[in-house]
Amino acid sequence: MCFKKIYKLKEYIRIMLERFRPLLKRILEPIAKRININPNIITLISPIIAIISAIFFAKGNLLLGGIFILIAGIFDVLDGAIARYHNRSSNFGAFLDSTMDRFSDAILIFGIILGGFINWIWGVLAIHSAFTVSYVRASAESKGIPCNIGIAERAVRLIILTIGAIIASFAGAIWIEIAIVVLVILSYFTVIQRIYHVWRFSKNKSKNLNKHQEIL
Repeated sequence: MCFKKIYKLKEYIRIMLERFRPLLKRILEPIAKRININPNIITLISPIIAIISAIFFAKGNLLLGGIFILIAGIFDVLDGAIARYHNRSSNFGAFLDSTMDRFSDAILIFGIILGGFINWIWGVLAIHSAFTVSYVRASAESKGIPCNIGIAERAVRLIILTIGAIIASFAGAIWIEIAIVVLVILSYFTVIQRIYHVWRFSKNKSKNLNKHQEIL
């Protein structure tokens, strides 16, 4: 029953993202056209805003903590828009963006732990699960296996955390704890999804290779 509710929440967030992305694109494209700077500068601003969010969490301000997560997320999307529009995409830029995302993920949870909103064990699990989700994808793609799948991609995790923080600021701190528990469950489930995806991809690739060798 619990997993059904979590799945429904995931589906609701997915639908929300699908509706939000075109709006976000319309908002960010005109901005990206006018900001012709190195996108790496924008990339480095995002974790600074995440630090501000973490400070608000540590001081007990859930509302501002949640709002600054949203602002950090906008900057995280804006750097990619600038890179694509001005043809400034690079391997280093992608590497830097991924690295700063991991830093931001960790610092946000640290802030929530310091604010006393969650038990440190759940905080550690939230950080570990988020890092593992990203590592599995990076490891798979380093071997040439596409792995951009799973129910708890970073955008989904940030939205859950933001919604949990904002609701908790009005309805009680229990909601941020619930958000973290949901994050941990969804993240580890995503790890399993990605491992299974890589296993199937590798298995099918081996079968196709064997068939090709038999034909030859």
